[in-house]
Amino acid sequence: MNSLKFMLLVLIVAISGSNYSQQDSTKKYGWLPGAVVGFNISQIALSNWTQGGDNSISWSFLGTGSIDYISDDWNFKNSLKINYGKTKLGSADFRTSENEFFFQTVLSKYIGWVLDPFISNTVKTAISAGYDYKTTPITKIADFWDPGYLTQSLGFIYNKSEAISTRLGIAFQETFTNKFQNYSADKNGNLKKFRFDTGIESVTEGHFNLYTNMMLKSSLRLFSRFESMDVWDIRWDNVIVSKINDLFNVSLAWLVVYEKQQSPKTQLKEGLQLGVAYVLY
Repeated sequence: MNSLKFMLLVLIVAISGSNYSQQDSTKKYGWLPGAVVGFNISQIALSNWTQGGDNSISWSFLGTGSIDYISDDWNFKNSLKINYGKTKLGSADFRTSENEFFFQTVLSKYIGWVLDPFISNTVKTAISAGYDYKTTPITKIADFWDPGYLTQSLGFIYNKSEAISTRLGIAFQETFTNKFQNYSADKNGNLKKFRFDTGIESVTEGHFNLYTNMMLKSSLRLFSRFESMDVWDIRWDNVIVSKINDLFNVSLAWLVVYEKQQSPKTQLKEGLQLGVAYVLY
């Protein structure tokens, strides 16, 4: 009931701001593509080294792309993120360290309110096999589209600022699995290959220029199922990129995830990298 009251309040705020209809003359219109690819590598080689240690090599690839369409009436945004990497220590085999595919599309209609109605769809999965390297023997725990997540949402979005946008809506989430059915088990723990959930989703995204050569991108996603409104899935994805020159940059990324279906504990990933980044367009 509290969630329904909150969404009603959002609607009232949107209607009360219906006079907000001034167009930004600096805004770009039409199709606006963009893409950046980056590659990072770290390597250590030792020979007759008396102070300990072992040879190591680590590499990762990050590709981000977007294609947006902006008009007086419509805002159609599409974004893609592919992150993949491996690490090798000594004579051990390469181990996966980055493994993510994420695609998002959001369509909103400008109606002269502070908030605009929107529909969205997101796709999330691992790119290849993922393992738990802390177990003996090593345990495979994920693969491409196992699990795979689709989420559709409709509601209202605030996207009048170039720095930040936020949206709230009713969401439908589908979880697909094959071998790893623990990700799609129902609330009673019964294993199955498909799970369908309805709930509320909130997504807030920010893009801030901290200095002339440094920017912060942040995305916070919250999702709660109607059947268990006291439990929220949380995904907070952040990256700070500092540009050294036209080719090299330093990035600090951290990702916080809490999904009870995956783990009862909060998950945290952090990475500091120096690498090559190239703007395709």
